[in-house]
Amino acid sequence: MHIIIDGYNMIRQSPHLRQHERSSLEEGRHALIRFLHGQLAGSRHRITVVFDGWKEGAPQLERDRLLGIDLLYSPRGVKADEVIKEMAARAGEEIIVVTSDREVATFVERRGGTALPSEAFESFLLERRAKRRDGEEAAEEERGKKKKGPARRLSRRERLQRQRLAKL
Repeated sequence: MHIIIDGYNMIRQSPHLRQHERSSLEEGRHALIRFLHGQLAGSRHRITVVFDGWKEGAPQLERDRLLGIDLLYSPRGVKADEVIKEMAARAGEEIIVVTSDREVATFVERRGGTALPSEAFESFLLERRAKRRDGEEAAEEERGKKKKGPARRLSRRERLQRQRLAKL
């Protein structure tokens, strides 16, 4: 699975990461990369973070790799959204795109990928970390509980998102 993250979108949707960005853009990027590395270290999945370079970037797409995470900076005049759409269109594997941009999310889902809002992805990673810390006890308790109230089937989109998140 390939996880593609709209870098600045995720930074600006997260109160924690936004504080780092207030110091400088570079500090915000490094905080995001450290957060992702801490949460997804040891994962078998490819992780790519795409940053906007459309205002002051280089004339061509720039690539970098830090802590096992691929970094892409869009060329001057091209937004990260366009780079992400192009990657989604060419994807030959299962992808999850993390962005709160509705246009990009719709594009990705129409091509068979999964789009997650930045806040939901961050919450998922933080919950997973909390469960690891608490051990599997919380999960065991949850499995033993029976649901009360009327059953509600999740939408196809929500079921697909949960299936793909379960693979992380």
